Amino acid sequence: MSDQPVREQSASKQPVLTVIGEALIDLLPDGAPGGYRARPGGSPFNVAIGLARLGHRTALMARLADNAFGRLLRGHAAAEGIDLGHAPHAAEPTTLAVVSLDDAAQASYDFYLNATADWQWTAAEAADLPRDTSVLHLGSLASWTAPGHDRIYAAAADLRRGDGVLISYDPNIRPLLLGEPAAARPLIERCVGVAHVVKASREDLGWLYPGAEAGQVARHWLSLGPLLVVVTDGPHGAHLFRRHSAPVHRSGLEIRLVDTVGAGDAFTAGLLSALVRRDLYAPEQLRQCPPGLLAAALDDAILVSALTCERAGADPPTAAEFETGTRDRFHADGDGRPQPPRA
Repeated sequence: MSDQPVREQSASKQPVLTVIGEALIDLLPDGAPGGYRARPGGSPFNVAIGLARLGHRTALMARLADNAFGRLLRGHAAAEGIDLGHAPHAAEPTTLAVVSLDDAAQASYDFYLNATADWQWTAAEAADLPRDTSVLHLGSLASWTAPGHDRIYAAAADLRRGDGVLISYDPNIRPLLLGEPAAARPLIERCVGVAHVVKASREDLGWLYPGAEAGQVARHWLSLGPLLVVVTDGPHGAHLFRRHSAPVHRSGLEIRLVDTVGAGDAFTAGLLSALVRRDLYAPEQLRQCPPGLLAAALDDAILVSALTCERAGADPPTAAEFETGTRDRFHADGDGRPQPPRA
């Protein structure tokens, strides 16, 4: 059991977790030749869904088009209980991502994003943070796609100067959209510098810094300002780095893989959920956190991601499914992992 209990709070007293970034439509193969089905998606949108399903007060700041796809996105988020009071109605069309799955069920994406809604942020829209926000998550395409990326960065940088809101960042690298690593690195590193928690995949780091070890990149990023850098490594689990401490590694779980769509976003939601439930969402609390609690938080995130990989598309688990998975896997495998606290 974790040595730090979860505080029971009424809904009105729970911290607000706000996610800013793109909300787009994934077109996934439906099994028929040339056939696709439309599913709500986009990394920030998926993170918001994951947080809401895990029982958190969640707000989504996304520019949602006033078209059929935009209404689909807005309706899906509202049905999950997500606050859309700070999601602007956009005149531009919805971004589309066409998903392909290889023989190992690994997902790749082709994007249709010219002049679409997700990149047209104004300074006022990006700064319109919901009241009571305790955690802000940003990342993915909206954090490095012009012209709106500058507005999102400025809003996050202003929050970081206050050091009262925990800022999370996931670059979610898409090489076909970013061009060359040398041009992409300044865009990524400026966001790393305003975040307290940074999550990236080993593939992200390998593309951004060819030939560098993950630990070497993590130490470089820590020098820019984050408190934690987490590197996911697919079925091999995840590594957590922080200054003046030994790295923490947690192994992956045996799963019945369906596909990896939304796996990284589910991991991010699971990690932020774990930190919040352990009262580690204030930057100062995170600075003083013992390694055992961080290991337990990684276990939570790995389980949330694993459960998502066992079903089609970006379909993260509910709090009840997470608890069932905890009992079935962490207690049955006898590996000595700490039990995540009950939500």
